[in-house]
Amino acid sequence: MPEKKLLIPAKKYNGDTSVVSARLPVQMIKDIDMIAEKTCRNRNEIILLCLEYAIENIEISEDEKRVL
Repeated sequence: MPEKKLLIPAKKYNGDTSVVSARLPVQMIKDIDMIAEKTCRNRNEIILLCLEYAIENIEISEDEKRVL
């Protein structure tokens, strides 16, 4: 029988944290809470996972860059 292993990925970000406030649509919060309940995670963990994924997969179009 193949050996079973428990794989727990390391957190990408660790150390100091900062509180950030954001206004989110009510339905988005409900969706996040539903995902959190189904995955036995808390809202903060789900938001962090989504933000990490977005940061790692974002593409910025040259057409959309603005000079400040």
